[in-house]
Amino acid sequence: MPSGRYSFHDTHDDTPLGEERFSCAAGPSGWRYTSQTFAPDGRADGAVDLTLDSRFRPVRLELRREGWQVRGGTLAGLTWVRTHVEDVDLSHTREGQEKAHAFAGRSPAFLVATARMLALSEGASTRVRVVSFTEPVLAPRTLDQGWTLEGIETHPTDSGPLTVRRFRVADLETGEEGLVHLAGDVVLSAPGVELEDLETPPGPWI
Repeated sequence: MPSGRYSFHDTHDDTPLGEERFSCAAGPSGWRYTSQTFAPDGRADGAVDLTLDSRFRPVRLELRREGWQVRGGTLAGLTWVRTHVEDVDLSHTREGQEKAHAFAGRSPAFLVATARMLALSEGASTRVRVVSFTEPVLAPRTLDQGWTLEGIETHPTDSGPLTVRRFRVADLETGEEGLVHLAGDVVLSAPGVELEDLETPPGPWI
């Protein structure tokens, strides 16, 4: 069961944006990732709970950030409900549905989930529609991403060979793109994300 800590930073000026302390594991029917997020001053400000099925589709998602909450899953595409803890009469609660394949957001969990769902062979590319939740208000945005598995490399480590997959991920609306390095079910690096600590080795790439 891999567990560790990611740090976040602004991709333009490297301003620290907080961190995420996570654990994840494969189960009998899929994969689950849970984490708690922290502001730059160390204050706990949210959480992520993502469960995937055996085909790495999102069965259950719960995001919490600064009082906002999203709950979602797969039902004729993606469905979700977004609300705020102070919205006691549900007047500002909104439901959403989109013919998309995966959720996205700041958490590295979403990169692992999408990469595994696509199951690209080396050198292959594809296009995928995702629903991304913005920080910190978790507002949904639907976009198309381009994914390319540029290379697979194996590196020796003290605990055995480590296989790293290098993806190029692009926002097809804005043209913005970046490299994502995955080892099993752990993101080693991605735009705005760094793996700072890993207590146990990554799980296998299934």
